[in-house]
Amino acid sequence: MVLHPILLAYIVPSAVAWPWIANVPGVDLSAIHKNPENLPQQRRQTGLDPTCPFNPDHPGAAPFDLRFPYTGSIDGLPGTGIGGVQVPAPGDTAHEFVPPGPNDIRGPCPGMNTAANHNFLSHDGITNFAELVSAQQNLYNLAYDLAVFIAVRGIALDGDIATTKLSIGCDATERTSIDPTGTLGREPGLDAHNKFEGDTSLTRRDYFLNNGDAFTFQGDMFADMYRVANSTSNGLFDRDTIAVYRSQRYDESLAENPNFYFGPKALLLYGAASFIYEVFPVFGPEGDADIDTVSTFYGAVSDGNGGYDHVPERIPENWSNRRTAYGILEIAEEIRYQYSYAPKLFGGNVGTNNFLALNTTFGIIEDGTLPSEVTAKDIACLLYQLAVDNVPGTVANEAELPLEALTWVLTQLNPIFTNTGCPLKIT
Repeated sequence: MVLHPILLAYIVPSAVAWPWIANVPGVDLSAIHKNPENLPQQRRQTGLDPTCPFNPDHPGAAPFDLRFPYTGSIDGLPGTGIGGVQVPAPGDTAHEFVPPGPNDIRGPCPGMNTAANHNFLSHDGITNFAELVSAQQNLYNLAYDLAVFIAVRGIALDGDIATTKLSIGCDATERTSIDPTGTLGREPGLDAHNKFEGDTSLTRRDYFLNNGDAFTFQGDMFADMYRVANSTSNGLFDRDTIAVYRSQRYDESLAENPNFYFGPKALLLYGAASFIYEVFPVFGPEGDADIDTVSTFYGAVSDGNGGYDHVPERIPENWSNRRTAYGILEIAEEIRYQYSYAPKLFGGNVGTNNFLALNTTFGIIEDGTLPSEVTAKDIACLLYQLAVDNVPGTVANEAELPLEALTWVLTQLNPIFTNTGCPLKIT
């Protein structure tokens, strides 16, 4: 097999030196024994989080109102997929902006924070499967398949499949778990490292570069993204801006983070980034992802000195959602475009200046990269695999979903992937 040219500068012979993927078929662990001192000192986040707010009031999302149907999704069921409507609708006071209080949880995802601040998700930041699926459809006009996929990924990785509850930020196991004592394990919420959140975030620092805080908005990073927009796309946060900035963030993490990890799941970060230009503008891709729109969803406010402060995220005034629903094949195409714009090696640093490429095969990933001829359908099938198969994660994070969790994931995902042509897994 001929190696991809960009591998040659990095790859270590017979090297995939991460013990947390020891049970993944085809992984060669020989390099562990050669350089044990370089293994990243990562640990799974465990134990009670005393900084996580506790709100005794759990209001739930604002109830569905026939006067303001949006895309018509009720209780996690499919909506119409027909958008192009103003959100919040005139007169819909239930979805007016309400800033989070001191006991409300917010996290690393601007889209979910915005949904909670407008009561499409429960304002306290504790949500569940039905709320997540309906909120994404009614607020953003995501297609049912993508809304389900995102909800399943969040709950299976960071929440509780029995209660289907999830914290959109910090560890609130006492409120999300079927076992509030946490003896069955902690449920870290979306703040958890290398699960839903990962290195190379657009506006959050890497976990190991910020004392474990990979969820707090960083104004200087938002300013960097805007500088790329100005130099690339006349101030718009379009797909080229985001592709360039995603590449820049990878390069920064590679150079600065001795524990940098960019596994196959990192493709989900490309998908999340596409929301900036596919979902956030008025009418989605028909509108402009300009600074006013994007900064409102991010809660970014200029400090007058080239940087940005943070305020609660909200929907821009007189905003309308996408006319056509944004689904799995559409987001797969954006992942394909961004990655192909500046291909990056999958792998990670095991110490300073010691990058090891992922040379085991996973899905369509070979020799540490996606093939140059990859299609949106290929990416969609890879997203399915990322949700249901053993995937390299991070030290002390299990690569394999427990059987009961996998069964729940398959129950939710197989129906929405039935018509994609992707091989489906059965338990």
